[in-house]
Amino acid sequence: MRTAAILPVKRFTAAKQRLGASVADPLRADLARAMVGDVLSALHRCAALERVIVVTNEASVAAAARYLGATVVPDTAEDGQSAAVALGIAEALREGFARVLCIPGDCPALDPAEIQDLLADRDDGAAADRPAVVIVPDRHGTGTNGLLLAPPAAIAPSFGPGSCERHLELARAADASCRLERPTSLLLDIDTGDDLAELRERLRHEHERAPRTRAVLGLGGARRRSDAA
Repeated sequence: MRTAAILPVKRFTAAKQRLGASVADPLRADLARAMVGDVLSALHRCAALERVIVVTNEASVAAAARYLGATVVPDTAEDGQSAAVALGIAEALREGFARVLCIPGDCPALDPAEIQDLLADRDDGAAADRPAVVIVPDRHGTGTNGLLLAPPAAIAPSFGPGSCERHLELARAADASCRLERPTSLLLDIDTGDDLAELRERLRHEHERAPRTRAVLGLGGARRRSDAA
């Protein structure tokens, strides 16, 4: 099934405000940039994805995405994550994709193998012409860190606090088949100081993934210029 990933990215000056005193302003922008670079690189390495669609108004991200062959959709309105994902869905529909995977830019330890498994052929309702929704919750079980939609307009994205339950309700209202999946590398997104502490702990034991983020956090790992956002 032709699948595109949708990656919405805020401008780095506006990113990760909830980290507050946990991270100084200059480091916060560097961290956001590094995490997006690691996510973009992981998606690029996932063979099951035919296209990555990046929705952003951040020039450096747009340049890095185009370098990797991604489609860039300008997010001039900057009305939030749900609106940005909707722009990506519209682009996917224009390009004739049958399925989209909506991924945030703050899960830097994303494992391409886990995404490949998430996208493996399963009973997704397509044979019965029934919409299909797969939701990846955050580690707290309340937010949404991944949203797999077949077709791309199966439901309207509704990210933010409590989004996991909202997406479940939207799937039920659309009479879509729906399931929860929990790939480990996609459960941790970085919004708070506690999230960042958990990420530091995980990356101390992870020496392959998230090289840019590890470098910014002082955990080692070289940053490659060719595909870094």
